[in-house]
Amino acid sequence: MKRPILIHPDPRLKKICAPVSDLSDKLRVLADDMLETMYDAPGIGLAAPQIGVLDRLIVLDCAKADDGEEPRPLVMFNPQVVASSDERNTYEEGCLSIPDQYAEVERPKVVDVEWLDRDGNLKRETFDGLWATCVQHEIDHLDGKLFIDYLKPLKRQMITRKMVKLKRDRARA
Repeated sequence: MKRPILIHPDPRLKKICAPVSDLSDKLRVLADDMLETMYDAPGIGLAAPQIGVLDRLIVLDCAKADDGEEPRPLVMFNPQVVASSDERNTYEEGCLSIPDQYAEVERPKVVDVEWLDRDGNLKRETFDGLWATCVQHEIDHLDGKLFIDYLKPLKRQMITRKMVKLKRDRARA
C-alpha cells in the first residue's frame, strides 16, 4: 500500500528514530509499503520517518533499469555505516520530502554498512558511488538530518521557504 510522503518542514523529519528491536510481520509489511511508495514516487531511497514512522528502517534501489540492470530492492533495519573511505564524492542530491529541489552534497565515496535484513539476518556490504551516497542520505534521515542541512544557511532557507509555499498551495488545492 502506498503511503503519503511527508514534506519538509515537518517536525517528524528532524527526529532521531528508535532502533527496531523485534522484526514483526507489521514491520515487514511497512517495508513492502515503503518500497511500493518509493518506486511509485519515483525515487531511489526512502526512510521510515519520511512516511511518519520513527523506526530505523530504510529502503533503497539504485539499479538503473534504463541501463539494463535488474531491480535490486534493499530493506535495511537498523542500518549503520561501520567504515567509510577518506576519498570523497559529490553528487547532486534530491529528496522525496523536498520535491524538485536539488543540490550538490559531498560524502565519503565508499562506505561499509551493516544492517538487519527482513528475516533478521545481519548483513554487511560495501557500497560505492551512487549506492554509497543513497545509503548515507537515507541513514541521515534516521538521525533527523536532511540533505539541505549540508548546505549554506541561505540556500537551506530558500529551499525551506519554497517547501512551505508548496505545502500551503497543496492545502488550498
